[in-house]
Amino acid sequence: MKSHTDPSLEGNPLVTRHARLPFDRIRPDHVEPAIAHLLDRSRAALEAVAEQPGPRTFANTLLAYDRATEPLEEAYGLVNHLQGLLGDPDLRAAYNAVHPKVSGFFAAIPHDPKLWAALSAYAASDEAQGLDPVRARLLDETLAGFRRQGADLEPEAKARLEKIDVELAELTNAYAQAVVDATDAFEWVAEDEAQLAGLPESARAAARAAAERRGVAGWRFGLDGPSYTSIMTHLDDAAVRERFWRAYTTRATAAPHDNRPRVARILELRRARAGLLGYPDIADLLTERRMAKSGAAAAEFIRTLEGRSVEAAAADHAALLAFRRELEGPDAPPIEPWSLAYYAEKLRKARFDLDDEALRPWFEADRVIEGLYAIVGKLYGVRFTRLDDHPVWHEAVRVYAVEEGDRRLGVFYVDLHPRDGKRGGAWMRPLRFGDPAKGEPHVGVIAANLTPPGPDRPALLEPREVETVFHEFGHLLHSLLTTVELRPLAGTSVAWDFVELPSQIMENWCRQRPALNLFARHYETGAPLPDTLLEKMEAARTFRKAYQMLRQLGFATVDLALHRDYDPARDGDVMAYARTVLARFTPTALPDDYAMIAAFPHLFANPVGYAAGYYSYKWAEVLDADAFTRFAGDKLFDREVGLAFRREILARGNSRDPAESYAAFMGRGPDIEPLFARAGIAPPAPVAGGR
Repeated sequence: MKSHTDPSLEGNPLVTRHARLPFDRIRPDHVEPAIAHLLDRSRAALEAVAEQPGPRTFANTLLAYDRATEPLEEAYGLVNHLQGLLGDPDLRAAYNAVHPKVSGFFAAIPHDPKLWAALSAYAASDEAQGLDPVRARLLDETLAGFRRQGADLEPEAKARLEKIDVELAELTNAYAQAVVDATDAFEWVAEDEAQLAGLPESARAAARAAAERRGVAGWRFGLDGPSYTSIMTHLDDAAVRERFWRAYTTRATAAPHDNRPRVARILELRRARAGLLGYPDIADLLTERRMAKSGAAAAEFIRTLEGRSVEAAAADHAALLAFRRELEGPDAPPIEPWSLAYYAEKLRKARFDLDDEALRPWFEADRVIEGLYAIVGKLYGVRFTRLDDHPVWHEAVRVYAVEEGDRRLGVFYVDLHPRDGKRGGAWMRPLRFGDPAKGEPHVGVIAANLTPPGPDRPALLEPREVETVFHEFGHLLHSLLTTVELRPLAGTSVAWDFVELPSQIMENWCRQRPALNLFARHYETGAPLPDTLLEKMEAARTFRKAYQMLRQLGFATVDLALHRDYDPARDGDVMAYARTVLARFTPTALPDDYAMIAAFPHLFANPVGYAAGYYSYKWAEVLDADAFTRFAGDKLFDREVGLAFRREILARGNSRDPAESYAAFMGRGPDIEPLFARAGIAPPAPVAGGR
């Protein structure tokens, strides 16, 4: 890490609030002095709240408490954001240097007896008893958060909890960085084009460009999403597919990026944390304030979906194996895990005459984005404007504003394609909570690792990648269209099993002809997606959906098992334990070194993240499939329905219980059957003997 010789904060872009986020000015040597300064400011502000001499009010206690740490959170968030996108070793080192200090600071806040006494005193005041529902919810959530962080513990237990939280922050950060490094460390360079048999031209062009960027001859492939998916889905060479699959499923299991001991320790610390707070396990602690309310309820929900999916998933796999034997003879062996996607794609082509690669020309990335904006505009009455005067962290990043009337509601950054040093997957991140009424927009980012442009053509996406863009944009809308004036309750600060509803419901517009007409046009001719292709897409809509359902349920089950049931003294090695759990959900045998949880950032790249919460995807999918029934038929762009969703779901954040928000939109609670109908899974047979 570069050392800073001038300790002065003058000119440091992280210590003051800028109208436009200063991504072009942030340097690694800014990080440590800025964070040290902001930590001091936050401590002083919290002390002022605790020592407030006058009568306790909402403004001088609860609101002041939230605002005390806002500058620190924003600056630290920007640094965290950049170090996950740039691959700059100096920036990573600077982030790693401040990460334990910031984590320790936040872990200690609920253990400050004076601050806890101040909040408790306000809660007992006459003013607090008469708060409006939103402010009352903030008070309730704040008090509950303090208790769940150990505010009522004895000093010795508080100290132990703080140590746990700091160590968890350090371990999960190291885990996340190890996944990035292990992913980047693998490559395969094909020197002879004959080795690429089966690969579509788009994958070949991307691999050729990747090789040229590295200064090597041939075609370079890695474990990033587009490369890996192309290899596993299309490459004829099974030995290379196996090499990629084994590399992917054993990522971060070898020095210097070995996450296996980190996983074991993270689980140990989470168990200890739950025990200190009086919970039987971390799942009960984390689900208590969510819709599920308990780990047992979350597990029962997943078992219900599993019971409805197992038979259909088995039929999916039997059909796939039968297809392989049609191609290769009756003695063809069982399908290996590295061949599932390969044969599934061949079967889909044979059954539906549908090739996702052939669909790419109709899904040019820029046009998809513009169509997405048009759909959102029709639904929610907002418009989008490209901004060329905002600093960015990479030349590929674009900036837009979302506006309504004369108000700018939000500004957001779009970073869609992979590059070295960029974390994998796709995500949305809020960067700033604003105040649009005062001309301060909310700010956020969507990032992904989609197929990049080639040397002679734009970025052309597969339908699954289009769904990814729509999904993350749903999260972004949740963040930018909030009308909640209290930051801790705004936007995506909702129960973890509710947060995926706004994102998952957006995926539905990728499958409807009126919506596709707005963006699914040939990148060269401008012709709309032909009816023949759309009919094939619709026919294939439920293809292997039961298998995909069961796969996701496996991830949810292993998550809950690790956080509710796993006992290292009884169950032994955590990788072997997880492999045994997952084996129930896969139709192929898993090798002894299979270790996907060593590179499962959802569960272990954050002190909380999706820990004991992966079930949330399916929970929210029940909500989204049901909620979309209000948009069915001729209601796809219905402004009244769209504004109702915006008003009752997107705008409300955590200002009320999520079940109330859902009922306000639907007029009732959720129905599970639309999810099964969408997946093509038949309803259970009626019980015989009834009248």
